[in-house]
Amino acid sequence: MTSKKIAAGQHCMPTPRQLLIFTIDGKKYAIHLQAVERVVLAVEITPLPEEMTMVTGVINVQGQVVPIFNIRRKLRLPERAIDLDDNIVMVKGEKGVVAFVVDAVTGVIERREEEIIPAGGILPEMEYTEGAITIDDDIVFLHNIDKALSFEEKIQLTTALEKGSAVPDN
Repeated sequence: MTSKKIAAGQHCMPTPRQLLIFTIDGKKYAIHLQAVERVVLAVEITPLPEEMTMVTGVINVQGQVVPIFNIRRKLRLPERAIDLDDNIVMVKGEKGVVAFVVDAVTGVIERREEEIIPAGGILPEMEYTEGAITIDDDIVFLHNIDKALSFEEKIQLTTALEKGSAVPDN
């Protein structure tokens, strides 16, 4: 759009946000697609010491050590062993790439900004939830992984990266 049109009050249509939709325990969740580095099939996770409550282990993906963030614990869902049908979603965060295990990735959708309900008024205690969208009759929460990590959890991620540097390739 030219500057003349903008000056005349004509605005560009905002670019829709692309969201990756995934499921955990039958519930749908979303994250911004631009944050996703890749999605891989489940692999064996090298465990880390028990004191790391939010980092369950690390994986080695093509020479890159990636900590596995325990999203089930963060969402207060029952924990379970990783299944061969699970997916691992790798996202770019403040501290580098971090991953989390989901039951399935169901697709990518687009939503305009005005279609995203801000979370502030709905879930003020869940600071990592940016908002909610609807898909059919389901309410889907849009999460920000960087906001999901507390200061202590970010330290755990840094420690996991340091300890995991000698992890064998998966």
